[in-house]
Amino acid sequence: MDAEPRPAAARPVDYVWAVARIGIGWVFLWAFLDKAFGWGLATPAGKAWLAGGSPTTGFLKGTGENALGGFFSALAGQVWVDWLFMLGLLGIGAALVLGAGLRIAAVAGGLMMLMMWAAELPLANNPFMDEHLVYAVVLAGLALTNAGDTLGVGRWWGGTPLVRRYPVLR
Repeated sequence: MDAEPRPAAARPVDYVWAVARIGIGWVFLWAFLDKAFGWGLATPAGKAWLAGGSPTTGFLKGTGENALGGFFSALAGQVWVDWLFMLGLLGIGAALVLGAGLRIAAVAGGLMMLMMWAAELPLANNPFMDEHLVYAVVLAGLALTNAGDTLGVGRWWGGTPLVRRYPVLR
């Protein structure tokens, strides 16, 4: 009987990517939790999603004077946009923290960051670069380096029959 090959030992850079993955995952999860429950840091309790508030209204209504403001302002507060945004925050955050499904989380998170970047154009403090673009690049790096394998369930997840059959789920 052949023994299972031992996974390669994690390198220091693998831990850096893992900590970045967990940190950015927590940013997405916290945004979901605060907007859903209104824990009073960015979202007051009375404006929580579960209290009838809209998690997209504040940010998107504030884009009215920006280059693409008309488009984004029209999306603000629509039920389908609120649901898509909140499910995106939850799914991306959970995938990153757990270390599974990083490819889909990176694409979805990158698109979310690009949309938020576009909503703020023109930028106030830089001709084109802001944290949304940096997050999008880091998300791509997380997926490309299999950052879920260190301090996460990525190695196990990648070995499941489902993911071996559909590698995009890695």
